[in-house]
Amino acid sequence: MAKKNDSFYWDNFSVCAKAACDAARLLDEIMRNFDPSKIEEAVNAMHEIEQTADEKNHEISDALVSAFITPIEREDIAMLSDCLDAVVDHIEGVLHRIYFTNVQEMRPSALKMSTKIVDACDSMAELIRRLPQFKQSKGLHEAIIAINTVEGDCDTLFIESMRELHTTETDPMAVIAWRDVYTFLEICADSCETVAEMVENIVMKNS
Repeated sequence: MAKKNDSFYWDNFSVCAKAACDAARLLDEIMRNFDPSKIEEAVNAMHEIEQTADEKNHEISDALVSAFITPIEREDIAMLSDCLDAVVDHIEGVLHRIYFTNVQEMRPSALKMSTKIVDACDSMAELIRRLPQFKQSKGLHEAIIAINTVEGDCDTLFIESMRELHTTETDPMAVIAWRDVYTFLEICADSCETVAEMVENIVMKNS
């Protein structure tokens, strides 16, 4: 196999980050214009985005098998690729839970969290965009801080939402369903923070 240029890895990371942004925006749109009769169509649209991220992750994995020289350690490349892919998987996971628990109407607190997920993914994409120039980029640290801030906001919203759910909802099936949805929304924010931590570790190791 021919040696991959450094841009191969950076570009694929960017595609994966964009897929996460696309998935987050699609989820937010679905939740804001929620129509239970169109949920299967929404699931299929989300899966197409998830497949794009999966394909890029596989391309990186395949390239690493025979790569001799890589821009950063191959283990870091593999881990970052997996972390980016996980963000999309978890966003898809939110929609899956809305689907298989048969949610019929959206809760305002869930919309607050979905907005935060969009913000986190946007900051993550900016972080990945700056990664190739991490030794000169002053904005990289700011992107990491932005992701950490959003994750903290989501933690707060998660606690508030779960409290509201368990103190106001009388239908036990609705409680079970929304506990799953809220939990996965919070996991989405956590997964963006994991990417930020991974990038931070890469920068420290290579500076």
